[in-house]
Amino acid sequence: MMGLERDWPPCQDPSPSAVCPAWPRWGRAGSGCQMGGVQGRGLPLVCNRTFDKFSCWPDTMPNSTASVPCPWFLPWYQKVKHRHVFKTCGPDGRWVTGPRGQSLRDATQCEQDDEDLKAQEKFARTYGSFKVMYTVGYSVSLCALLLALALLLGFSKLHCMRNYIHMNLFASFILKGVSVLVIDALLKTHYSDKIDGYNVQVWLSDEAAAGCRAATVFMQYGIVANYCWLLVEGIYLHNLLVVAVFSERSYFTLYLCIGWGAPMLFLVPWVIVKFLYENIQCWSTNNNMGFWWILRFPVFLAILINFFIFIRIIQILVSKLRAHQMRYTDYKFRLARSTLTLIPLLGIHEVVFAFITDEHAQGTLRYVKLFFDLFLSSFQGLLVAILYCFVNKEVSRTAGARAGGHGQGA
Repeated sequence: MMGLERDWPPCQDPSPSAVCPAWPRWGRAGSGCQMGGVQGRGLPLVCNRTFDKFSCWPDTMPNSTASVPCPWFLPWYQKVKHRHVFKTCGPDGRWVTGPRGQSLRDATQCEQDDEDLKAQEKFARTYGSFKVMYTVGYSVSLCALLLALALLLGFSKLHCMRNYIHMNLFASFILKGVSVLVIDALLKTHYSDKIDGYNVQVWLSDEAAAGCRAATVFMQYGIVANYCWLLVEGIYLHNLLVVAVFSERSYFTLYLCIGWGAPMLFLVPWVIVKFLYENIQCWSTNNNMGFWWILRFPVFLAILINFFIFIRIIQILVSKLRAHQMRYTDYKFRLARSTLTLIPLLGIHEVVFAFITDEHAQGTLRYVKLFFDLFLSSFQGLLVAILYCFVNKEVSRTAGARAGGHGQGA
């Protein structure tokens, strides 16, 4: 039975930083079809070669039905690659259309299996809830981080090496949060507009995607820089506790290079390989996971180093607390408080799923990992701002003294 079909393939795997691969593949199919061949040369009457936003149809004789394989851009193509889609050429040399001029084709053989479709719809509903959650998380975190950064910058008494590092960490969280929200907005705009009103080649051109790619590069830099500053916090704490003679200022330039400079060592090669080998749409798909590992490696390395630093710091804290010979309950309380404070500062929670890659997370594990990553990543900035600024005694005293001074002056 021939029916009306939607004009573009459905998105299969939405995420804050990765749009489904069906879109760019569909774009390449449309561009290739429009550029290929000369329509109707030497034939008196034919339905001309066309791309109807689903398949590329060859020149076809009137009163006949064209048959082409299911389009290769479908995410479930491997399951339907031996099947076909059909389209009828009318007696007047025009493709048969619906009552409103809609493209008409029989693609029932190429449809997704009911089981896969239900799984896709379930994931889309679940991800919709996750998206609301992480959007709220990043928004709240941004407000808290901006206020925390303003407090540390505004009070000169708080200007010390420890707080300089905290300020840069806050700035990296802000950069990460802003970039994620911006790329979300751009991807929503880029992929939700109605396609019919645009020429396929123009809509899918590199020029149209340039701004989106720039935002993706900005986002990737923000993410890697954030992990690098978490690593700097770990290195600073380790040096403070372990190095006997520790000159803080002599290391600050090195910290700046690690936090803001090191991400460029990985981002530039990633941009080059994406431009040369995966120059499609927003650079938000990862067809070659080897390219993605260029950015994943420094993140994974930072998490691993911080985990070992965390273990070492806990060992040092245990030995120092024991040396004071305090009561066991006080000892446990202070150790637990120190441990819980270090976890968000060093990003130790990332270790839980660090060894489970996106490629191997399936089924329930995929949902758990996605929730864990999105929830903690979006609210981590808020937690860091609270622990290292809003409830910090030094900040509270300084802010209280400033407020008291203004009150007396009034």
